[in-house]
Amino acid sequence: MSDSFDQLVHGTDEVLTEQALRKKLALGRPLRVKAGFDPTAPDLHLGHVVLLNKLRQFQDLGHHVLFLIGDFTGMIGDPTGKNVTRKPLSRDEVVANAKTYQAQVFKVLEPTQTEVVFNSTWVKDLGAEGLIRLAAQHTVARMLERDDFSKRYREHQPIAVHEFLYPLIQGYDSVALAADIELGGTDQKFNLLVGRQLQEQAGQEPQVVMTLPILEGLDGVQKMSKSLGNFIAIDDPPAEMFGKLMSISDQLMWRYFELLTSRTPAELTSMRASVDAGANPRDIKIDLGVTLVTRFHGAAAAEAAREDFLHRFQRGQAPTEVPEITLEPGEPDLALPRLLKDAKLVASTSEAIRLVGQGAVRVDGQRLEDAKQRFPVGEAHLFQVGKRRFARVTLR
Repeated sequence: MSDSFDQLVHGTDEVLTEQALRKKLALGRPLRVKAGFDPTAPDLHLGHVVLLNKLRQFQDLGHHVLFLIGDFTGMIGDPTGKNVTRKPLSRDEVVANAKTYQAQVFKVLEPTQTEVVFNSTWVKDLGAEGLIRLAAQHTVARMLERDDFSKRYREHQPIAVHEFLYPLIQGYDSVALAADIELGGTDQKFNLLVGRQLQEQAGQEPQVVMTLPILEGLDGVQKMSKSLGNFIAIDDPPAEMFGKLMSISDQLMWRYFELLTSRTPAELTSMRASVDAGANPRDIKIDLGVTLVTRFHGAAAAEAAREDFLHRFQRGQAPTEVPEITLEPGEPDLALPRLLKDAKLVASTSEAIRLVGQGAVRVDGQRLEDAKQRFPVGEAHLFQVGKRRFARVTLR
């Protein structure tokens, strides 16, 4: 039991409480381990995988996972970390997103030990009277202890009444499912503790709360999120997933290794030491890309993505298939900013000028330094903007 306890606690941010977890593990039966996912966007991403990995650890130790799709709470929207009231999703949006979650989750979890449940199943039976009784079990003062609510209250930002229902219903989910353990990100701690409180009031043994670190997105600053556009979806095509992983900073790379792979602390220490001794961090990052693409798409796809990346970027070559674009400027030549905009390689001429100044524009493999350069009609050139945008442009 000690070995399983150490394995399950490893990588968590907080366990409330460790003593209760030891007690539950000693029961000698499969524990009911719950984690909730609101289908507010159509794809699971690597940020979700941090939690899914821990659920899989529980399964490998013989426990039962309750993969809860919050099709009811998803229509409310968890206000965690938000400065404003979230716009509720329609029922159709939630249902469509939930279907993609079901299709993707078994890339990590073991199907035979997973029960996919929807909280609308029991919440719809509460009715108005049940919701009022549920609301009576919590106070406004307790709700305002939550960081995002208290911040908005202090700053005189609106807080809609329905937002207070979210943590209550999430907590009631634990009662309905008789959860032994609930997992969530560190930003979910308040909601998870509400579940403990409601279970105790219902005469159940309170669940153990386990919080896990939040994975930063591609920007390395904010948490990975579809709404912020800094995500890597687990259903991203192999080459796209590999390219996104190669775009993260060298420092963030270690965080991804720690939270998304099975590399041990000793292995990571050795890898860091090799970089300190002069190894190229890019090669370590390639290892990360291969590891994660292999997990979600297979070894052959990972190798093809690696080769594609090396072909395009490390060797300074364009991809094998480049868009062919023909422009007819109606004049003898065309200025570079206008050319890039018309070829849809940039959104505006001002963006083109800025990128040239940053050294991010190449023509036929050579970096351009003069944003005023003009290209005559009758010529064709290969243009590259940044790492991923290519086009062969012919002027007529």
